[in-house]
Amino acid sequence: MKMEPFRMEQYETNEQFVLKLGGELDLAVVPQLQVAVEPYLRRTDLAMVLDLEGLVYIDSTGIGIIVSILKTRDSVNGPFYVRNIPPTVRRLFDMTGLTGYLK
Repeated sequence: MKMEPFRMEQYETNEQFVLKLGGELDLAVVPQLQVAVEPYLRRTDLAMVLDLEGLVYIDSTGIGIIVSILKTRDSVNGPFYVRNIPPTVRRLFDMTGLTGYLK
């Protein structure tokens, strides 16, 4: 099985901070994602959006960072959305019970 490198594109609009993720979100790359979201975690003036359209794999550490973001955004009443979840990733979110917490 060929590994797909992690990709992350980020941009900000007047209303949103968007992170488009691709490839494999696992233990090795979670620190990159943490660095990217840190400045925006507690900002309530922008919605935070994770676009997972290009994600082909996620491990428990990747799920953990999404849960951590969700909890922090919830604690500051900051809007947080996850969009374009690929079917294989959605199945994993469903099995772990995460889907019900995502907008």
